Amino acid sequence: MAIQGPIAIGFDQVFPHGCYLVGEVQQVKDFDASTATRVVYAKDKTTGLPVWQVSVVDADPDAKASQKSVTVKILTDVQPVPPPPLPGLPFTPVEFDGMSVTPYVGQDTGRLAYSLRARAMRAPRTSAASTKQTTTSASASAKDAATTTSKENAA
Repeated sequence: MAIQGPIAIGFDQVFPHGCYLVGEVQQVKDFDASTATRVVYAKDKTTGLPVWQVSVVDADPDAKASQKSVTVKILTDVQPVPPPPLPGLPFTPVEFDGMSVTPYVGQDTGRLAYSLRARAMRAPRTSAASTKQTTTSASASAKDAATTTSKENAA
């Protein structure tokens, strides 16, 4: 089979309605290598980069309650810094770059589950929304101008 390892996927495919931070960024411990007196942190087997994790809530209104909160692991040399919180929101909106998904069967449930990984965490981009609004406004203005011109020509 041609697919080996994590499958690249876009943020918008994983979280089409966005997601929000609900926890702090933590470095993942390697429980197999750690001892009672020495903590060893996990490194990604493919890249060798340290692994960090953060809990997020999926903003999809149709997501089941048990699937709302997910963990995203971030592979990077330095601890990722969450974007600043936005005034008036209880949670901080966030997006991830360089995402991948790895399907697996949960040992305790026997059900298909997914491990989400990313290369970076950042504040959501707003340019697409403002571009869409600008395009919509421009279309409305052009329509209004065409209507006004038609009315003037009819008179």
